[in-house]
Amino acid sequence: MRMADTPIQAPTQSLLADRTTGPRRSHGQYIRWVLLMFGGIVMVMPIAYMLATSFKYSFEVHTLSLIPQEPTLENYLFVLEDGRFYTWFGNSLFIATVTTLSNVLFDSLVGYALCKFRFPGRYIFFIAVLSTLMIPTEMLVIPWYLMSSTLGWLDTSWGIMFPGLMTAFGTFLMKQFFETVPDDFLEAARIDGLNELQIWWTVAMPLVKPALAALAIFVFLGNWTAFIWPLIVTTSQDMYTLPVGLTTFSDEVDVEWELIMTGAAISTIPTLIVFVIFQRFIIRGVVMAGLKG
Repeated sequence: MRMADTPIQAPTQSLLADRTTGPRRSHGQYIRWVLLMFGGIVMVMPIAYMLATSFKYSFEVHTLSLIPQEPTLENYLFVLEDGRFYTWFGNSLFIATVTTLSNVLFDSLVGYALCKFRFPGRYIFFIAVLSTLMIPTEMLVIPWYLMSSTLGWLDTSWGIMFPGLMTAFGTFLMKQFFETVPDDFLEAARIDGLNELQIWWTVAMPLVKPALAALAIFVFLGNWTAFIWPLIVTTSQDMYTLPVGLTTFSDEVDVEWELIMTGAAISTIPTLIVFVIFQRFIIRGVVMAGLKG
């Protein structure tokens, strides 16, 4: 009888243990979900208020309601009738796109070389690149301006772009991800007769797509929202980027917040599109980085 009782009692005890630990786990999950939802609401509220204000008349601007009583598109029509917005939008799009492509190309090349090639001074060069991350941007503005003035780059697209055509952060990011590419793949490609550029492009680059997407998003958003350097290096409104142009526009319309919010809402459209397109690559990049760690 004792032998028969034992297998009956063991499952009963395990069931009781599951019943006691199950609610604790569910409560913890509920708490995490509530905290995440609260944080998401806090982050989304300014954007929601901006969009709501862009559809309001001036007499509704100072109300905290997210639903306009009398929605209108007059603000968007007024802003888009100003031809300067198309110029500013085009300048920002061109500069952000070219800078992003440049970073993806050159940062990946340098990161690949630092990771997969063995040459004297490799670590010293890598440390020198990383050390530039500790220099604040405000300290580099004067050397950039003097360089632009000497070379005749003031008030030009090239003058706005050249400081960000290659970044230390992008080089570091790509080097870390290229370390996940097995050297056996590269050796097999060399045996097949591929040169180093072909190996980098056809073998290594497809394996680090999440890192490329993350780098592209960071660089694009950083250059799209850049304000200090474009403000300093440009003098004519035809060369303004969208953030600098919005500042000029807000000074002209004074305290017409509905128009200012409309311009800000238009400026966020490309960033939302880029994020929606590359979101899955960012998630994959985070997962890969976590598995590597």
